[in-house]
Amino acid sequence: MSPHLSLIPIHPAKSAAMTTTGTGGARTISDLPDEILISILSMLPAQRDQCAMCLVSRRINKVADPVLYKNILFDQPHHHLTFSESLLTRPRRGSLIESIRVDYPSSELFDFMHVHHSPISNRIVDPFSRTISTMSNLEHLTVSVPQSLCKGIGALFDGPFDLACLKSCELFYQCDDGGYWDLQDNIQVFSHPTLESLTIRRARLDERGFDSLEKPSETELKELHLIECDINDDALSDILLHPEALKEISITQLDKPHPPLEESPEYIEDYIIALPQHSLESIIIDFPSLRGKSALRMREFEELRTLELRDYQLFGQGSPRLHSVGFPPRLEMLTFLNRVGQDEEIAELLAYTIENKMIVARSLQYMLVANEEHDLPEVIKEACSKTGFELQFG
Repeated sequence: MSPHLSLIPIHPAKSAAMTTTGTGGARTISDLPDEILISILSMLPAQRDQCAMCLVSRRINKVADPVLYKNILFDQPHHHLTFSESLLTRPRRGSLIESIRVDYPSSELFDFMHVHHSPISNRIVDPFSRTISTMSNLEHLTVSVPQSLCKGIGALFDGPFDLACLKSCELFYQCDDGGYWDLQDNIQVFSHPTLESLTIRRARLDERGFDSLEKPSETELKELHLIECDINDDALSDILLHPEALKEISITQLDKPHPPLEESPEYIEDYIIALPQHSLESIIIDFPSLRGKSALRMREFEELRTLELRDYQLFGQGSPRLHSVGFPPRLEMLTFLNRVGQDEEIAELLAYTIENKMIVARSLQYMLVANEEHDLPEVIKEACSKTGFELQFG
């Protein structure tokens, strides 16, 4: 058999038969079943191609909604306003949306309002909030918009059952002065019953937390990420009382925050005390300015598997250090985000931990440090050599 494919000519009559219906009419792509049309639309690489295909016929345009409106990006103010107006004639579209991202800078909103000579509260916020609340199957919401929209969007969470399928949410409101937006205006996002993953960027929260009448019932929150935020530790404790399923939390801040922090605590212990101990499996605190009074006591974190922080935060900065760390009993991965051992006492305590791992940190399998191997203190190298424990360098 020849390895090359051979082309077999098709008789003109047969070819014509393949492009006609049983009644003799010409067959077009519009004659395909809805399921096949939707599958074809889904495989097109770009939304502009999907939109172009909708122009082929009214039937294709009609069945295209589940594909076109599954994931929505509003990268200009007029996009979500136009869409909200379209729901008046096609309200079913709202229930088709599973993911929405609203992302544009203050300058675009200012230009839009200037052109339309219309107040923000009436022209943008109300239609937007009302539009999102109609998305009964929405699972993923990402918001990155000017601070002027903060309260209006926050109203979405006052009645959380409007978004009964919401699983992940990211919130960031751009302040004109580069400061932190007030998380109190969106505080009810923590009471959402189905939300599993929440990311908050550059927000501020003072000691109030939840007001007494606002406190949520048990929630499904599993992941919480506070990125460059200024969060009071008492307020953090308050908002974390009810996510019984919380598995992962990360708190990150710049080396030199701008503007300066006003609500955050001075010591890492205050954040550790604020965290739920019974459920967390991963804690990341990449917050260089947090100090450590004394060695952390973390034995009550019975499910914790991974911990990332700085060595002076774990072992404390008080001298002399008379107490060793209380390691979580199931801790497997310990990551130091700084070069360890720059403090001689800490280097000795870390060496002691390695030498006595089977007693103080029995489950510890990996330790990642920010050092290069050549600048690791000798006392730590000797401890690793003696016990056969391998450090990982990053």
